[in-house]
Amino acid sequence: MSQCVSQEEILSQFNDMTEQPHKLLTDREYEVMLLLAKGIPVKDIAEKLLISPATVSTYRARILEKMNLSSNAEITYYAIKSGLID
Repeated sequence: MSQCVSQEEILSQFNDMTEQPHKLLTDREYEVMLLLAKGIPVKDIAEKLLISPATVSTYRARILEKMNLSSNAEITYYAIKSGLID
């Protein structure tokens, strides 16, 4: 069962952190995060980065854990609000 989190709760969570959550990511995780935030499917990310879809999914899981997020929608929201994507 998934829990709905309001935009205010997400922003509050980020504002409480001294370091921006995306700064915790490796370069490759950051690259995958930006592609996910743009809505690019896992299969297409894998082809673009010359890695397997399973590896993309592993990066996604690490991104969600490190940034304390629970979905691609939250990744996208964070990336837009942080000015990482348009």
